[in-house]
Amino acid sequence: MTDAKVEKKVTKRDLLSVFWRTILGLQMGWNYEKMQGLGYCFAIMPILKKLYKSKEEMTKALKLHLQFFNTTPAMAHLIVGADIAIEEEYGLANEDTISGIKTGLMGPFAGIGDTVFVAIYRTIVFSVASYMALQGNVIGALIPVIPAIAIWWVRYEFTVIGYEQGRRIAVGFANQLKQLTEGAAILGLTVIGGLAPAVVKANVPLVFKSGEVELKVQDMLNNIMPSMVPMAIVLLSYWLLGRKGFNSTKLIIFLLVLGVVLYNLKILG
Repeated sequence: MTDAKVEKKVTKRDLLSVFWRTILGLQMGWNYEKMQGLGYCFAIMPILKKLYKSKEEMTKALKLHLQFFNTTPAMAHLIVGADIAIEEEYGLANEDTISGIKTGLMGPFAGIGDTVFVAIYRTIVFSVASYMALQGNVIGALIPVIPAIAIWWVRYEFTVIGYEQGRRIAVGFANQLKQLTEGAAILGLTVIGGLAPAVVKANVPLVFKSGEVELKVQDMLNNIMPSMVPMAIVLLSYWLLGRKGFNSTKLIIFLLVLGVVLYNLKILG
């Protein structure tokens, strides 16, 4: 670990500003192309204004933070906190590290956050509140408010924890940032790869018959490699998005038309 003394530029007031912007603005401007990208950029804007004074630096930073981003809003605080710490230490010199940490952590954090802050939290809180309301107990209407305030406190702590742990990474593991970036990217790609067959539902219903012999194409494909069709659709989408002039809106329309055509031709089901 290095003994380098790092000058802090970011204050608690800055972190509080980022916390409120994440609470109020992360989901604003959500879209199918960048999802929370615009909201993330809005949330971290006070830090960007503080760290980058020249027009060139600010332009570069805005392009970096307007990229695709999507995770459970409550977990986003950990990522934005770590991001702030790394940019405070290195600025945009380690642009790949910033991008790698964002893309590498948003998937795994979304898996944890959706389970804890969406599935478990909502099931328990709203079940109890609904039951009490059905019994005519007015406290049932207040039950969701108290945990919501507690969650806000947790989200602020996540911002601080993310920042502090990000500083530890930036200062203590300065020589291993490249390896950390690659590790985070591999983790993110693994999670996204695992999600693809769970989210993309497509199979081939074609059946060939010769006498009494029947060949189901989907079974044959599964024997070669399970989830081959969803993977092919994901790879096709990735390739198309890399083409000049092709964006997510065009991709959605293309996939809708392709799905309708292939379904009516009984090639996909």
